[in-house]
Amino acid sequence: MTKSKLNNQKKSSKITRDQIIKFFLLAALTAVMSISLLWGRALPIETIAGTALLLVLLLLILYKDSIRYRPEIREDYRLLLLAGILLSGNLAIGRTFHYVAEGFTKFLGTVDPFLLVYAIPLATGSMLAALLIDIHTAIVFTVITSLIGGLWLNSPLFSIYVFASGLTAAFGVIRCKKRSSIWRAGLAVSGVSLFTALTITLIRGEMVSLEPLMVTGFALLNGIAVATLVSALLPLFEYSFKVTTDISLLELLDLNQPLMRELLVEAPGTYHHSIIVGNLAEAAAEAVGVNPLLARVSAYYHDIGKVKMPEYFIENQIASVSKHDKLAPRMSSLILLSHVKEGVELARKHKLPQSIIDIIQQHHGTSVQTFFFQKAKEKHDKVAPMTEEDFRYPGPKPQTRVAALVLMADAVEAASRVLTDTSPARVSLLVDRIINHCFIDGQLDNCELTLKDIREIRTHFVYLLTSMYHKRIKYPGFEIEHEDTHKKQATVSSPR
Repeated sequence: MTKSKLNNQKKSSKITRDQIIKFFLLAALTAVMSISLLWGRALPIETIAGTALLLVLLLLILYKDSIRYRPEIREDYRLLLLAGILLSGNLAIGRTFHYVAEGFTKFLGTVDPFLLVYAIPLATGSMLAALLIDIHTAIVFTVITSLIGGLWLNSPLFSIYVFASGLTAAFGVIRCKKRSSIWRAGLAVSGVSLFTALTITLIRGEMVSLEPLMVTGFALLNGIAVATLVSALLPLFEYSFKVTTDISLLELLDLNQPLMRELLVEAPGTYHHSIIVGNLAEAAAEAVGVNPLLARVSAYYHDIGKVKMPEYFIENQIASVSKHDKLAPRMSSLILLSHVKEGVELARKHKLPQSIIDIIQQHHGTSVQTFFFQKAKEKHDKVAPMTEEDFRYPGPKPQTRVAALVLMADAVEAASRVLTDTSPARVSLLVDRIINHCFIDGQLDNCELTLKDIREIRTHFVYLLTSMYHKRIKYPGFEIEHEDTHKKQATVSSPR
């Protein structure tokens, strides 16, 4: 056997740190969920062992599905831990809720204990999974929760009840833009829970006396409890796991945020550039099926580092003489390169989400500052010759489709400012050149954009830029006459 094969066998047989973490996480979740399910029951050891094995199987299914659709979980365990806590915590909350309600009904002695299951807010975990992770995970989460719920109460009908309310909760917050949307989703959960509970009551042949009224009350309480728990727990999970939801992004979209106000005051040209880049990126994001809100917010903050030295960026220069005229090309390049690093530091200082910080860092990729590179080449410095690598941004290249959209939107908007002929044909040609250059330069190598996506992006960029450069009629009485330089400039009467 060769030495390389022996080394491979040693590596494969060695227990890695990742495997140890996964094992202990699986064991801890199984223990918590088993205790939640079996607490207060006198069961034989075979039943306890079988329940634990079923829970292990369901957790493994959740894990395998998660790493298939979210491969980053292999390197970052936060999402995996979050899903596990949501699953076990959801069951623990449901068990506690049922235990308290059961004690209350024993005190009253007038309510059938089985009816209490309609008030257990197991849809809480599904709604939180949809808000904090994604809708696919929320659906799988709902399926597993419904199976565990049926196992808990030994009732297939209860599994159907949990499945229906959980899916309603998850789909109710897909496009959640405000915290009030959580309550609307909670009301939807109440409605679906009520319909499902009454249907189950009909199947069980218990549509007699006061039971339908009690079922109605408990089902309506379910949705209210879900909305209340989600509203209380969502900020805690957002902060603890550094997860950015659409609700958080909407708060950053407020132009009165300190960073945006500072950008408006210190670098007004960059501010307006960022707003237009946001429009371009959002439209393209909707076309290719990525989060348009993340694209807009990232575009708003992508150039935030320019507030440190705004006068060195042409969109903020008012004087006809540029500050770069007295600087060496390499020094000018270093100043422009620094706005990426400054932007990342400002974003961290103001506690912006990591997803936005990553896009700030990647919005130029490893592209070359062609203007200053050409200027350096023209000087023919043979003592210290400049190479293209000296004028490249440090990167990294865009790692996500949203980052790639911001990179292209930024380049397209900046280049469109120098167009003298803003006809649709010229705008289309410019957009083609910019996107082709990004593609050929390899800036799109590490993201998942397809050729179809690029075609959609190009179409939306051209449409929005053409609309931006629309023509207007001349208003009578407000024309500015071009006179000889030795004559006085014509005055314009102000509007009334």
